[in-house]
Amino acid sequence: MFQLRPAGSAAFDPVLVCDPLLLRAPHLRDFEAWAALRAGSRPHLTKWEDDWTAKDVTASSFRRRLRLWERQRRVAASLSLFAYRLDGEALIGGVTLSNIRFGASRSGVIGYWVGDGFLRRGFGRIIVRETVRHAFDVIGLNRVEAACQPGNEASARLLAGLGFEREGRAREYLRINGAWRDHDIYALTAGDWAGAAQR
Repeated sequence: MFQLRPAGSAAFDPVLVCDPLLLRAPHLRDFEAWAALRAGSRPHLTKWEDDWTAKDVTASSFRRRLRLWERQRRVAASLSLFAYRLDGEALIGGVTLSNIRFGASRSGVIGYWVGDGFLRRGFGRIIVRETVRHAFDVIGLNRVEAACQPGNEASARLLAGLGFEREGRAREYLRINGAWRDHDIYALTAGDWAGAAQR
């Protein structure tokens, strides 16, 4: 069906539960856990994303970030979620489905991060899988794209394992820490997702 308009507002305020994780919209009360996890994960995260200054991780900066996420959520342009452990409720990372387009495109771009203490335990796969499932089954998208730097082998394996196809390399795709970085572009369609035997 040709979908001109976004799905209802409930589609952009989900609580996704897939043991052992829960994905939900960030709240102001998440600030301390978020700041601590980002600080402890800095050496790992800044390989793949821009470094940050002390003022970028203040409570006021976090409030501004929340307001931006909320504005984008209200107009169905983006969906940002934090991932928590169900046992003990530790924050382990986050995911954003951004640049959401409807009409003839019905697509979005997924980006995700996992804190340093939670790497290589399958959490990234769960985060991406459940967000993609929501994008196709509830929001009604037809295509989800992802980009990762060629050296990010763990992310490339995660995407391939969920059925994403590498479609090519975008040269100088993002400026990260002062340098333009090439990224491999991956995509998954609703048809791929429906036809996959295992996820």
